Amino acid sequence: MWNRIKVAAGAILGGWFIYIGIQHFTDPIWFEPIVPDILGWPRFWVWVSGVAEIMVGLLLIIPRTRRIGGLACATLLVILYWANLNMWINNIAIGGRTYEHQWHVLRLLIQTALIGLSVFIWGGIGSDNHQQD
Repeated sequence: MWNRIKVAAGAILGGWFIYIGIQHFTDPIWFEPIVPDILGWPRFWVWVSGVAEIMVGLLLIIPRTRRIGGLACATLLVILYWANLNMWINNIAIGGRTYEHQWHVLRLLIQTALIGLSVFIWGGIGSDNHQQD
C-alpha cells in the first residue's frame, strides 16, 4: 500500500514540478522579482531553477528514479525556499501583488509538508527500506 502511495505522490508532485518548471520559461518575468539580489542575473536563475524543477519532476515520475527524485525534490525545495523567504522579508510583489504575513506562513507550512512528502518518497533518512519501487 505504501508503495502505491509513493507512486501516486511521485506522479502528482512530478507533474506539478514539470508544470511549474515550464512556467519559468513561458513567463520568467513573473518569477524574477523574488530572486535574491545577491545572486544577480534574475533571468538566469529563473531558467536554472526551471530546468531543475523539470528534471526533478521527471525523476519523480519515472519509477527507476523516483527514490532519488524524492531526495532531489526535498533538496530543491529547501534551496528554493530562499526565494520565498526573500519575498516575505522584503515584501516583494509577485505578479503585481504583495502578500500578507498569514499567506507567507501558509506557504512555509506547505513547503515544509512538501519536503516531508519528498522525504517519504525518497524513503527517509536512515531508512533500511531503499529498494527500488
